[in-house]
Amino acid sequence: MKKQYAQEREMSRIPIVIDGEIKTLSPGGQNILIEKIINDFGSRFTPNGKLIYVGDTDEKFAHFDAAALTDLGVNIDSHGKMPDVIIHFTTNNWLVLIEAVTSHGPINPKRKKELEVLFRNAEIPLVMVTAFLSRKAMVAYLAEIAWETDVWVAEDSTHLIHFNGEYLLQAYQIEKK
Repeated sequence: MKKQYAQEREMSRIPIVIDGEIKTLSPGGQNILIEKIINDFGSRFTPNGKLIYVGDTDEKFAHFDAAALTDLGVNIDSHGKMPDVIIHFTTNNWLVLIEAVTSHGPINPKRKKELEVLFRNAEIPLVMVTAFLSRKAMVAYLAEIAWETDVWVAEDSTHLIHFNGEYLLQAYQIEKK
């Protein structure tokens, strides 16, 4: 029975491609969202970005390119709580830190400060993104989300919500039918 369960669990692992190599995440939990972050968010908002770190529900990490982080001035000690996904968006030379929210909370002011401390030696700007599977999931955490961060919702994968005061208003062109 135990062996059958292990085989079924292995078959339901979530495949992701990192640097042309197929790796798998354990099934369920936030890994469903992590797969969407890598495939949908990554391709749209950080095209040709370099995936540096991917957390996994069962294991501490599924992928970790420590050398790439070191090249950017960041040395993580083993006590630091990593974000769920880290992408080096090479086009803009930004380090994008993404939290996948399914059970743990978003990038709130406390978590934002923790990430700023953890990545304080980064030689490039940080972009912090909280990801949710749905708008409904986001609503529960809306009041906690820190300013100067972004939110991405997998079910509306072509949009980002900016929690910043950089621009007061932004006009959008209405499509003529």
